[in-house]
Amino acid sequence: MSDSIWFGEPSLGWAEERGIGTLNENLGIELMELGADFLRARMPVDGRTRQPAGVLHGGASVALAETLASWAGTFAIDRSRYHCVGMEINANHLRPVDGGWVEGIARPISLGRRVQVWDIRLINEAGKPVCASRCTLAVLEVPSAY
Repeated sequence: MSDSIWFGEPSLGWAEERGIGTLNENLGIELMELGADFLRARMPVDGRTRQPAGVLHGGASVALAETLASWAGTFAIDRSRYHCVGMEINANHLRPVDGGWVEGIARPISLGRRVQVWDIRLINEAGKPVCASRCTLAVLEVPSAY
């Protein structure tokens, strides 16, 4: 990818394999596309991700947003030397979703040496905004005690 923000050649397949048996798999999160400056994923709105009122749980939206930021952050660093962990996340829930899929796109706001900030936007199948989130990641040396 020319003019890419990614370090080396990140692989969505590698990330998906690492997500087996984790929250990502349990919620049905699927990484879909790695563009030159964005990462796109989707998540079903079903019994795993709905709240008792029958619509997408805000916590599930935040889980998708942080998953996107964390993988994007990981792809933007030298994975042999560093890893990313979440420091802070916020979310504005804009519209309910009762079924289908939500899709998210993460784009960097700042890619610092030790701190990254990501903008994550979730939309419904009609392309309407569902959630606006910002996630801050710490970039730590490997190995670390967190």
